[in-house]
Amino acid sequence: MKETSLLILAAALSSFMSSAANPAVETQSAARPGLLLHVSKLGDNTDGRSWRTAFQTIQAALEAVPDDLGGHRIIIRPDTYAEANLDSKHKGAAGAYNVIEGDWDGRFGSGAKGWVVIDSGAPRVVVRTNPKAATGNPTFMILTNGNPDAETGLKSVDWWGPWRCDPAYSADGWDRWVFRRLYCTGSEGGVGWDMTCHEGVEFSAIVEDCVGLGRFAGACVMAHVGRPAEPVVFRRCYFMCLDVWGDAGAVYVRAHNKRMPSTPDAVFEDCTLIGPDNALQVGYPKFEGYTRVLFRNSRLIVMNFSQPHGTPATGAVYSDLAGKFLHVDFEDCTVMGYKVLGARDDDLFSYTTKGTNRAYVQYRQAVPKGFERLRFWPVETFNELLPPRFQSSAAATKPRLTKLPVALSPSERTP
Repeated sequence: MKETSLLILAAALSSFMSSAANPAVETQSAARPGLLLHVSKLGDNTDGRSWRTAFQTIQAALEAVPDDLGGHRIIIRPDTYAEANLDSKHKGAAGAYNVIEGDWDGRFGSGAKGWVVIDSGAPRVVVRTNPKAATGNPTFMILTNGNPDAETGLKSVDWWGPWRCDPAYSADGWDRWVFRRLYCTGSEGGVGWDMTCHEGVEFSAIVEDCVGLGRFAGACVMAHVGRPAEPVVFRRCYFMCLDVWGDAGAVYVRAHNKRMPSTPDAVFEDCTLIGPDNALQVGYPKFEGYTRVLFRNSRLIVMNFSQPHGTPATGAVYSDLAGKFLHVDFEDCTVMGYKVLGARDDDLFSYTTKGTNRAYVQYRQAVPKGFERLRFWPVETFNELLPPRFQSSAAATKPRLTKLPVALSPSERTP
């Protein structure tokens, strides 16, 4: 009886600790049991209710989500999926977020471990910018002729990405979704959403343990208004952009608040953000709207330490907006790059610091108030340039062979 009681107590304590570690996710995604759907290239592509009957594409599973009541879950077998412009027709609900996640460690029974790679550069189509698009940021078009196998590679074309949105189609169908263990690459963006034609709509999402790589941004959220109790949260993620042109940044945020909010529109917790010019890019010239961003225990790395008369980076955190339109909160972060902060016309935004915030910059650049200037190269931070935390489970658990300095037999010595 005592042993049974102890087991019950341990299980309850484990459950409590799990909830305490991720309160937002637990309360948002576990409140209502919805439909469970499976995705696997090995499934028979019928109803997705089991691994045997799993849908073979992610989009097929999204189309099987039945309603906006929330609590629905899509589990994906680790593999590489050549899909782009994934579209959710159904939002989650307050207290019952939908979930899309990879079976990272096999706990959901897919029979595989590792990344779910969504490679939006891999679909066998010929894509071009649409010259007839009625917008200053033109959409793409798919050509019926041409040889897609002669054009493999990263599809850097405006509006082509893992998640569907364009000037006439909002991504707000992804409102109140949780994203986990997804590796998104091969196109303009990694993990992100633009409200476009529904600008100013409330939007919330949670992204955990994901990788996002894109020409324009590794992660982004745009044209939304954050819910005070439900910000867009990126947690334990790795984001990188692959360009300096235009408004490229490791992450890009542009909210459409009419006044500065007291809570952040986007939160980055324990994230690594890497770009050749900016870790965070906000807005575009002459846009008017208020945005607030929080970085907590994150690493902002810009791969530019140019000489001042060379091609210096514009700032690890950079805004194209008038200073009054952006506020950034830093909490226990490390910044690397030519300089920490930058703004168009030197109209700098407001910011706060909490805890210990450190900066390693080009030696002639000033370090903003609230940041500790680092003398030595931050080796541990730079080690995050690649995402070793997200290596395959097999590699992470593989034992290391170690030679012991002992004699195993009279005729053998191990140095």
